[in-house]
Amino acid sequence: MQRAISKEEGTQKPPRILSLIQAGLAFVGDNATLAAESVQALLGGGLAMRDLVVQMASLGSDSIWIVLVISSATGAVFAYYVANISLSVGYTGFVGGSIAYAFLNELGPVLGSVAFAARVGAAIAAEIGTMVVTEQVDALRAMAVSPVRYLVLPRLLACITMLPLLIIFADGAGIYGGYLFAGLRGVPHVDYINSIYTYVKPFDLINGLIKSVCFGAIVGLVACQQGLRTQGGATGVGRATTSSVVWCVLLIFVADVFLTPLLTGRVQLP
Repeated sequence: MQRAISKEEGTQKPPRILSLIQAGLAFVGDNATLAAESVQALLGGGLAMRDLVVQMASLGSDSIWIVLVISSATGAVFAYYVANISLSVGYTGFVGGSIAYAFLNELGPVLGSVAFAARVGAAIAAEIGTMVVTEQVDALRAMAVSPVRYLVLPRLLACITMLPLLIIFADGAGIYGGYLFAGLRGVPHVDYINSIYTYVKPFDLINGLIKSVCFGAIVGLVACQQGLRTQGGATGVGRATTSSVVWCVLLIFVADVFLTPLLTGRVQLP
């Protein structure tokens, strides 16, 4: 009996693996198709500027406070540890530069994008998913209105446009939070500011903004894709919302692994 059960379990593993592979390929295919259709709709002049402005205002205002709080708190904590190290060695000339460099290149774009994905990605997936289960998307198709042009494209472009602006605020909040806490720990404010001028270059900000554009595209595309594939009523909307946040955060970190060496010039493209 035990041998029969083990054989049965062994035969169940390959289908499970195949189903995961199939789901992954379907996810990639859906997003690639949606991206292509969005580009086609944009080039075809199907974007309504009013819808884009409404989405930009909504997504930006909904996310600004959570981005500022997370970034400033992280900058303060980071400064606390760096200031302790600098004071222990008797040199405070690298505190501001290390915090600003880390935020402009990495912490600001990643933390801001994760907060953006949690707030905006969930909202987009829930909104579009609700429209799917209530058959509003089918009604758009019946009226010969493209859901990609009407629903996806404004939200996708709003994410790509607004996230870099939010990241600029995130960088400023993180650096200022570090400025305050480093001063409380005994690091002179003049040393903090001079260190930023010494170690930080304008291209560090550009690197972070390039990342934020890519992360914004990921959030907008994945959230819309998860919303459009919603099934199963209210329960399906909840699953789509959760999947949207999980996939967005996961892909942000995966993309960051590849973008970081490329932007810093340590990997040569063939």
